[in-house]
Amino acid sequence: MSERRYHFISGLPRAGTTLLAAILNQNPRFRAGMTSPVADIMGVVVAEASSKNDFAFDVTDAQRTAMLRGLVENFYSVDTRAEAVFDMSRLWCSRMGLLATLFPGVKVVACVRQLAWVLDSMERLVQKQPVSVSKVFRFDTNTTVYSRVEALTDPRGMVGFAYQATKEAFYGAWARDHLLLLTYESLVRDPEAALRAVYRFLGEPWFAHDFDDIAYSADEFDARVGMPGLHVVRAKVEAVERPPVLPREVFARFANEAFWADPKNNVHQVPIV
Repeated sequence: MSERRYHFISGLPRAGTTLLAAILNQNPRFRAGMTSPVADIMGVVVAEASSKNDFAFDVTDAQRTAMLRGLVENFYSVDTRAEAVFDMSRLWCSRMGLLATLFPGVKVVACVRQLAWVLDSMERLVQKQPVSVSKVFRFDTNTTVYSRVEALTDPRGMVGFAYQATKEAFYGAWARDHLLLLTYESLVRDPEAALRAVYRFLGEPWFAHDFDDIAYSADEFDARVGMPGLHVVRAKVEAVERPPVLPREVFARFANEAFWADPKNNVHQVPIV
């Protein structure tokens, strides 16, 4: 087997990250899945190897780099099958410099979607569970659609952090040659063209995917966070037209937040699919 390659998936929730991973996982040379704990574990290691730890003065940058790279490599070492591993986390877009240091030439695919539809998709999941409450909202039973949107879009909220991290990556110094934005709309409307662009960006040889037989779920995780269906992928990749469930004024408030849609913003010539 050739030397293993590591690629990273990031971006917005409800924007196709799980769908992308499910499609890629059809390729027997790849390993891909839902969000992993690697980025969170790495954050703990970075903190403990910093001045937070009194003994960290004896840790060099070279040692930090080796430890962090080894964390990724060792986490996936038990699966020797895959030639390329895709690790997913919304944190990666906020750590482009770190990834470029650990894996020179790194490639990050960030999935994006109109923000109003991201929030609408989250609210739809909430409304499907009227007798339960989600960890996403700290198990607070006294919420409204308005307070839920505010919580999600807070800079530390599930959507707000991911959105700001994606913007940081897009405008940041490591965007050129390291970042690709994959729009949800392109992925579901023409999945083969979208995946071919992803493969070209990654430098991976093409694999013929079956876009009519995907199917993926993470029922145990979704149940733990109190949001069943959060990671469910339908068997067939297709665009599904539906009316929004968000109040009209809320939907309109976030309808023009697609920074990637304006070519003037793409100062680093990031490929956008």
